[in-house]
Amino acid sequence: MNEATRRVTANLPVELLDEAMEATGAGITETLTEGLRLVRRSRAYAKAMALKGKLRLRADLDVSRERRRRR
Repeated sequence: MNEATRRVTANLPVELLDEAMEATGAGITETLTEGLRLVRRSRAYAKAMALKGKLRLRADLDVSRERRRRR
């Protein structure tokens, strides 16, 4: 793990933690990390949905399809 980390102490509902660990098939740290990523992702999704209908995109699909692909 190259990212900076922070050690925390938290009181968590045992049943909720056990169910989450069963769902992920991972340990406590990995399960909590995945949960935090999901929270972050849902916030980004909510921000994107708030823009729904506010952006006008004009794209030429034919030109876009002819674009050269990266290798």
